[in-house]
Amino acid sequence: METSQLARALIGFGLLLIVVGVVLLLGQKLGLGRLPGDFTLRRPGFTFHAPLATSIIVSLVLTLLLNLWARRR
Repeated sequence: METSQLARALIGFGLLLIVVGVVLLLGQKLGLGRLPGDFTLRRPGFTFHAPLATSIIVSLVLTLLLNLWARRR
């Protein structure tokens, strides 16, 4: 891999991380992670969180976006 290709890949990865971070912050304000269907089990010394509804919604949105992006190409 050429140096310029590696630099572009690292910049792209960095931008992707920034976008994911912004989406996570906005998602938290919109209530993602606390939807009906997101389960939390609390026991003394143990907490388990299973965001099932949030995972389904994120999966549907990503599937829609990726399908739209693939059709455009």
